[in-house]
Amino acid sequence: MSEKEVFLTREGLQKLEDELEHLKAVKRREVAERIKEAIGFGDLSENSEYEEAKNEQAFIEGRIITLEKMLRNARVISQEDMAQGVVSVGTTVKLKDLEFGDVVNYTIVGSAESDPANNRISNESPVGQALLGKTKGAVVEVNVPAGVIQYEILDIKFN
Repeated sequence: MSEKEVFLTREGLQKLEDELEHLKAVKRREVAERIKEAIGFGDLSENSEYEEAKNEQAFIEGRIITLEKMLRNARVISQEDMAQGVVSVGTTVKLKDLEFGDVVNYTIVGSAESDPANNRISNESPVGQALLGKTKGAVVEVNVPAGVIQYEILDIKFN
C-alpha cells in the first residue's frame, strides 16, 4: 500500500522539520531526564511522575514517527507546479459570499498545514475541494450542514 502524498508549502515544510528537530534534540532529552528522576523516587508501581513521563515519552515518539512519515511523503508545492490563474495548493484565493457579500481570503494548503482559524484551509476540506482547479470569476457552490454557500472567486495569488 502506497502512502498518501503530503502537500506542503516551503513554509510548512520548514515548520515540520523544525518541530521534528526540536522533538529529537530537546524534548527526548527532557523526558529521559524526567524518567531518570522518577525512577530515583523508588517504587514504580505507584509513581505518578514516572507514569506521566512515560506517557509523554510515548506521545513524543508517536509524533516523531508521524512527522518522519509526513516528511518522507512530502511534496513541496512551488509556483512552477501551478497553472497561472488556477486555484491549487499554495494559492491564496479572495472569495465573495454571494448571499451576504462578505469577502474572505483563504490560503489553500495540504491537510498537514491546515489552520482554519488563520484562514489556511485544507485542499481536502469542502471549500478547498470546491475551489481547486477553478479560475478567477468562477462561482463555486459548497455544501455545508446549513445548506449551500455560493462564492465568487475575485482573485488568485501564489504565495
